[in-house]
Amino acid sequence: MRHILSLNPETIGCHAPIRWLSDAKIALRFTRNLGLTLLVVGIALVSSAVAQMPITTARGNNGRQNAYTNETILTPANVNVNSFGLLYSTPIDYVAMAQPLYVPNVSIPGQGTHNVVYVVTQADSVYAIDADSGQQLWWVNFTDPAQGITLATGAGKTLPCYKTTGFDEEGIPGTPVIDTTNNTIYMVAKTVVNGTVEHHLHALDITTGNEQAGSPVQIAAQTVSKKGNLMVFDSYYQKNRPGLLLLSGVVYIGFGGNSCNDKDSGWLLAYDEDTLQQVGVFNTSPDYGLVSIWQSGNGIAADDEGNIFFETAESGVNKFDVNEGGQTYCNSVVKLSPSLEVLDYFTPYDVAFLNQWDMDLSASGVLILPDQNGPWQHELVAAGKQGFVYVLDRDDLGEYQPNDAGAIQEFGILPGEQQNQAVVELYGSPAYWNNTVYFAPNNATPTAYPVLGDGTLGAPLPSPGLNGTHSPSISANGNTNGILWVIPSPGTASNPQLDALDAVSLQLLYTTTQAPNNRDALTQVGHFVTQTVANGKVYVATFRSLETYGLLNVTTVTGGSGQSATVLTPLPAPIQVQATSPYTQQAIAGATVTFSDGCPKAGGKNCGSFNPASAVTDSNGNASTIYTVPEITGTYTITIAGTGFGNTTTTATATAAAPVRIYPFHGQNQTGAAGTILPNPVVFHVVDQYGNSVPGVNVNFTATQNAIPNPTSTLTDSNGLASTMLQLPTTVGKIKLTASSTGLKSLTDFEYSVAGPAANINITGGNNQTGTAGTQLPQALTVQVTDQYGNPVSGNSVTFSDGGAGGTFSNGNPVVTGSNGTASQFYTLPPTPGTVTITATATGVTNPAVFTETGQ
Repeated sequence: MRHILSLNPETIGCHAPIRWLSDAKIALRFTRNLGLTLLVVGIALVSSAVAQMPITTARGNNGRQNAYTNETILTPANVNVNSFGLLYSTPIDYVAMAQPLYVPNVSIPGQGTHNVVYVVTQADSVYAIDADSGQQLWWVNFTDPAQGITLATGAGKTLPCYKTTGFDEEGIPGTPVIDTTNNTIYMVAKTVVNGTVEHHLHALDITTGNEQAGSPVQIAAQTVSKKGNLMVFDSYYQKNRPGLLLLSGVVYIGFGGNSCNDKDSGWLLAYDEDTLQQVGVFNTSPDYGLVSIWQSGNGIAADDEGNIFFETAESGVNKFDVNEGGQTYCNSVVKLSPSLEVLDYFTPYDVAFLNQWDMDLSASGVLILPDQNGPWQHELVAAGKQGFVYVLDRDDLGEYQPNDAGAIQEFGILPGEQQNQAVVELYGSPAYWNNTVYFAPNNATPTAYPVLGDGTLGAPLPSPGLNGTHSPSISANGNTNGILWVIPSPGTASNPQLDALDAVSLQLLYTTTQAPNNRDALTQVGHFVTQTVANGKVYVATFRSLETYGLLNVTTVTGGSGQSATVLTPLPAPIQVQATSPYTQQAIAGATVTFSDGCPKAGGKNCGSFNPASAVTDSNGNASTIYTVPEITGTYTITIAGTGFGNTTTTATATAAAPVRIYPFHGQNQTGAAGTILPNPVVFHVVDQYGNSVPGVNVNFTATQNAIPNPTSTLTDSNGLASTMLQLPTTVGKIKLTASSTGLKSLTDFEYSVAGPAANINITGGNNQTGTAGTQLPQALTVQVTDQYGNPVSGNSVTFSDGGAGGTFSNGNPVVTGSNGTASQFYTLPPTPGTVTITATATGVTNPAVFTETGQ
């Protein structure tokens, strides 16, 4: 085992605690609160049958896993633009940076029992908001100008710097923590009291917002380093950005600089939750300051053994010196005991580079993994602005070693990323679910790494090609129905968005920009805002509101679905719908639902009409309309919608009116060889008065010239078409084909039968002549070429030959047959008397015609 640092305040000299909890009290409280405050190991295995679980601390549990695994309502199947969207927006007075917290079944005096979301703002306000309706239940503000208590603002010069954070007021940036056993919410507020900037720890009753006994207490601390340097906590320079940790009855509060690295330092302070008395102080850099605990709002983490973990930021020009006996834990992961003794630490070997280039490790935050079965049972995952991930052994973090030899694993979040480089930055903490660690790097795709059997992280899953930035979170029902939620970069732009991805495939399910007319638009958010998922809803705190997303109300078609009617006539029965809540399954009365058939332009031929076009649901949540189908036939999608409703659809079919006319459609004016079937069918179109195709009409076919239609009668198909194949006669000629139907005017078209391929050649003149040798015979040698049915074939080539007997022909060979199928040549006999045999050969004909001529 590597050496584990084990120091105490008396020997270090850097702590000046007001009071330490006794070991016995720590043990007692640890045991008492184990099931309430840690929830870090078995949370991914929670049964779907368990009732609603409160979300009482940043990222959902002290392991900061940011996974809400008791979610039985939201699933990858119903998180889509049609059924999921913005439910309501509740105004708040200023920027909310802290994560919303959630407690079910809170009894609010005079208002009944509510599921409550708690939101704190940079204007020193605390809101209790009904989680299901958005109603403000109570509101508390910690300023009181009449008593000299005002906001800490940049404009009022009570902040050392502020422009880099995007807001001017710095009231309550850190996520509070709630103890449901005593109905108390703890938070740190920054105010100006009679000109002096102060921090106060407040303990409020979650049912009323009233201060609990002993609340508030002013936060103060000081340390003396081993070198004898005194450092006093100064609220003007300090900021409580990390979420508070409640562990075994102690509230732990992390601090760092405002963002300008002035006269601040990193502090971790401990307060007894019952008495609000300070019981521990730790300073991350008691000699030099800086070394903030920022963590992009991620809470101080704790494991199931009560060890405390956090990440620190840079130390400016002062180097890391712990390995030399110093106390500057810059850019490190620090492990403390509940009494804030240093137990161990890890510092990357390139800490000097991180310090020089502002690559804060504390831009992220520690993630505690469940116990592993490999060689390292207890692990954590850390990362930082540099975009490097570190898997560490919680029992032996590794301290500071060359090439980080003490780390279990380290890698760049993007391929090719190396230390001493800044390829991509992380400004949020990872999430853990179902043996997978999820990151959302700045301006890079959300990334998921499986935890392998040996406890290391495997190759990332395929990228979804989206952008991240803010801390991702997971909602799931145990190990199923996982959804990855992330606000991508740039989160502070004028059009931020909330994305939902399937946590297994990383495919996009939904984004707030998908809905039309900015229905789900997310307003501007702070730079480390993190969404909270509880009981079927997603809560995002913004610059001026709490935005609540969830399942939209449902309209179910209860009657009139799938009907048909003749064009321009009403459906036989009304379309009936019922509106219900997806959360209570109760009917919604008084809701306005609208009906639409997707009409692209009012009055168009493919537009129907509704009577009424919108309707208000009755006491049973029912509404109805009568739909008149459009002029054009077809099946139309009827969409039922409404404000706060997801779209529901049904169909209605417009059928054609009575047939009024037959039109030619295809295959008219064809030509074919006599005795054959035309190559293409002859098709006719039957339509109604609006030009719609009419199916099911009986069409008869007749033809002249002994041509035969096949079939002679048929019904029009779904497109109103009737077709026949025409058998041509063995004679050539013009054929009249007629399509007729009872009650309709007949339609005639013409087809043409022509001679087929040449089959025969016959002598029609000039055979058996006698003439003087060397002279032209008096009659032309004439042949006729015909098809198999004796029809003359024109255009055929006929070659005449005397076999080399020495005679000559009047025309060149071959001779082309004319329209009557004939071809002829005058022949001059050879100079020598004798009998001459002349052949006439036609192209495509096997046997020639043979002439016998005699010269004397």
